[in-house]
Amino acid sequence: MKNRLCELLGIEYPVIQGGMAWVATAELAAAVSNGGGLGLIAAGGAPADVVREQIKKCRELTDKPFGVNVMLMSPFAEDVMNVILEEKPAVVATGAGNPGKYMEGLKAAGIKVLPVIASVAMAQRMEKMGADAIIAEGTEAGGHIGEITTMCLIPQIADAVSVPVVAAGGIADARGAVAAFALGADGIQVGTRFICSNECIAHENYKNAVLKAKDRDAVVTGRSTGAPVRALKNKLTKEYQRLEKENAPFEEIEKLGVGGLRRAFEEGDVQMGSLMAGQSAAMVHKIEPCADIIRSYFEGISDILDTIKTKMDV
Repeated sequence: MKNRLCELLGIEYPVIQGGMAWVATAELAAAVSNGGGLGLIAAGGAPADVVREQIKKCRELTDKPFGVNVMLMSPFAEDVMNVILEEKPAVVATGAGNPGKYMEGLKAAGIKVLPVIASVAMAQRMEKMGADAIIAEGTEAGGHIGEITTMCLIPQIADAVSVPVVAAGGIADARGAVAAFALGADGIQVGTRFICSNECIAHENYKNAVLKAKDRDAVVTGRSTGAPVRALKNKLTKEYQRLEKENAPFEEIEKLGVGGLRRAFEEGDVQMGSLMAGQSAAMVHKIEPCADIIRSYFEGISDILDTIKTKMDV
């Protein structure tokens, strides 16, 4: 496939791997890039030296373009951005904040900037600041989320900006990809599906939890704190919900989540670990190589379109 997103990023397929904290390591990012998409290393809350090591490791594993996802609410965000300016990955995706103060430096360094946003107003603001493309993430996604569904968010943003739009949230297969393009997207961002890839180094318990997930297992906690997060339900999410129902102090709720994702990713704790995953988890049924996962989003598109035509004719 070739479209303007592929040309912008120098990739074969218009697929970006989600910047999932802890999960999106150099191994996963390199595998996605080698498979024809754009892999992203997740900086998350990691210090700058760790991010530098991940960038160097990724370069050892691929000669294809890759990027870094920077969580702007991290206390290390500014240091991480300085490392990025030195190491110059092809792309920076940003989340949990406004990247405005970094935009000029990143652009001057030749780094493409793709903010992750959840509203039309923010998309327009990012385009005015010089964003090369917009990643519009619906509430179906895993991790930190907004409030608008992918189905409603993508067409509004596609109508509101002129830069390429990448649809994220709930896109689990070729049917979702076709829907995203029909809504006006130029590409898709995929997170949850890549957890269950051979190259993802997440604990097997985490992967198996995704494989076993049912349609209502990806729940949201943290709405009372102003930072809602979607993860698979377990003892941790139930404790979150209990504290929120009892109007517990913010500090108590926040403390509960400390180290949760690491417990899930490294230790395989599926009860008190934060199993961040989107609503598409229920549509993930096997573990495959990243390259096969990427191709699966585009194989059979003609059959899907024929099915649509048949239903329309009826």
